[in-house]
Amino acid sequence: MKTKIPTTLIYEVKDGKPIYYKDYEKVVKGEKSIEEVMGSSFIQSLIISVIVEYLFEKIDKTKYTVLFNEVGFSFGKSKRCLDIAIYLNKDLKASSLKNIYLKIPPKVVIEVDTKADLKRYSASFDFYVREKTQDLLDAGVEKVLWFSSYDRKVLIAEKSKDWVIKPWNKDIDILDSISINLEILLKNKKEVID
Repeated sequence: MKTKIPTTLIYEVKDGKPIYYKDYEKVVKGEKSIEEVMGSSFIQSLIISVIVEYLFEKIDKTKYTVLFNEVGFSFGKSKRCLDIAIYLNKDLKASSLKNIYLKIPPKVVIEVDTKADLKRYSASFDFYVREKTQDLLDAGVEKVLWFSSYDRKVLIAEKSKDWVIKPWNKDIDILDSISINLEILLKNKKEVID
């Protein structure tokens, strides 16, 4: 008899098919709690925190809103979770404060690693990253930046442009002349990571 997987273990949905959290099987077997698989790693949390802090300092808040913490974005038959999403304020005004996934594409998405289980979904992290990035661009996102703690690289993807991979110690343009150098931001957190 096949065990039913609880919907709380669904991380994202791609074309109507679930993508589960990494290690979801351990929750089904009772070896881990749901919270253990849903939570972010220390490095993922730290990277997201330093990027968000930096954006809050630099971004024009009269023009943009920075949302983070797995923002839900729904398009077509897909639902994706976004680590950081930068929205135009004028686009968000169309949405009232409701407990729903947004259907409006953000201008910029910043991802850090992933919590997705890739065993059933795909053979590789790279394939998942490419597919999710292309889905987001096709749904109207203008730019996707994907920071990988595994190799300290950043994928920079924009619609109708060649995708570029750079080391995260280089300046990476986000928008409106705001650029980020993750290595410098992390060094500024030296007291946290030493």
